Amino acid sequence: MVHSDVLVVGGGPAGLAAAIAARSKGLRVTLIDSRRPPLDKPCGEGLLPEAVEALRALGIDLDGAQKFRFRGIRFSDAASSVYAEFAGASGHGVRRTVLHRLLVDRAEAAGVNLIWGAHVKAKDSVSADVNGRRFFFRWLIGADGLNSAIRRRAGLDAFVRKRGRFAFRQHYAIAPWTDFVEVHWSDDCQIIVTPTGPAEVCLALFTRNHRLRLAEGIGRFPEIVRRVEGARPTSSESGARTALARARFVVRGNIALVGDAACSIDGIAGQGLNLAFQASQHLADALAREDLRAYAAAHREMTRTPMRITRLMLLMAQHTWIRKKTLRMFAARPGFFSNMMSIHAGLAEADALSVRDLFGLSWRVLRA
Repeated sequence: MVHSDVLVVGGGPAGLAAAIAARSKGLRVTLIDSRRPPLDKPCGEGLLPEAVEALRALGIDLDGAQKFRFRGIRFSDAASSVYAEFAGASGHGVRRTVLHRLLVDRAEAAGVNLIWGAHVKAKDSVSADVNGRRFFFRWLIGADGLNSAIRRRAGLDAFVRKRGRFAFRQHYAIAPWTDFVEVHWSDDCQIIVTPTGPAEVCLALFTRNHRLRLAEGIGRFPEIVRRVEGARPTSSESGARTALARARFVVRGNIALVGDAACSIDGIAGQGLNLAFQASQHLADALAREDLRAYAAAHREMTRTPMRITRLMLLMAQHTWIRKKTLRMFAARPGFFSNMMSIHAGLAEADALSVRDLFGLSWRVLRA
C-alpha cells in the first residue's frame, strides 16, 4: 500500500505543475500517467510573460533551455496588421517536449513520486488501484485533459461546454524573422508563428476543417510561404483537438480539476499553460488550508477574462466579416489592441477590460 496526501492523475504540464506546487507546501504527492515522458501536444508553444513568471514561482528557470524570447504579439490578415509589445517583459517560445522535461526534472527534485506507464482505477473516495497496487490519498487531482475520466468520476462532466477545433503543428529549421508571436488570419484557418530557438520556428494551424493540413493551409498566407520556402522540417506534423470548454464546477468533495480537465482554452489564445500554472499555485494554497472552496473561487476569477478574449478570437475565426472589421478597428486604434494584449499577457489588471469595454468594442467593430 502507498499513502499520499495528494494523488495527481495526469502527467502533462498541468499535472506536474500541480504536483510541484503541492509538494512545496510539504504535502506528500504521487503523480500517475499511463504515458511516458517526454509528453508532447500540438500547440503554438509560446509562453506569455505571466506563464514565465508562474514557472519561476515553481522553481523552473528557462535560461538554460533552448528557447526564443519574443516581445509581443502581432495580428494580421491580407488587409490589416497590428502589433502590441509587452512593456518591460517578454514571452518565451519553447518546444513542448523541452518544457515537459524541465517540469519532470523539477518534480523529481522536489520529491514528487512519479509513476509512468500506469493505469488508475478508483476504488472509493480515498483509494485507487494502480497496476495492482493500492494507493490511499486525501485529495485527488484530475489533470487528465479535455476528456477527463476524473471529471466524469466526480460527476462534473455533464456541465462541460465545448467548442471544438483542430490543431496541427510542425517545426522548421530557419532563423526567426520576427521577435513577435504572429497570428495570421484567413477565412477558414489561422496560423501562429512562434520562434522556438535561434534557428527554429514553430507553425501551428488552427481550423474547424479536420481535412485541412499545414501543407495546404500555408498556401492561404503568401508571407509565410515566402518565409519558409526551402526550410527543412525539424519535426513531423502532428495534430490534436483543441477547444474552448469549462467545467461548471472544478471541485467536488476531495476532488479538484486542473488544466484542460477544468478549463480548456482554444489554442488560438495561447493561454492554456498560463492558466494551468496559475491554477496550480491556487490549488496548492487551498490544499494547504484544507479548503478547496478557495480554489474554486480563484479558478472562476482567473479564467473569466481569458474566456472573454478567446470568445472574441473564435468569433473572428468563424466569421470573415467580424475578423476583417475587428482587425481594421485594431489597426486604427492600436492603443486598444495593446491594452487588450497587456491584459491577455497578465501585464495589466483584468478589471481594465470590463463587459462594458467588450460591448464598446462590438459597437466599434460594427462601425469599422
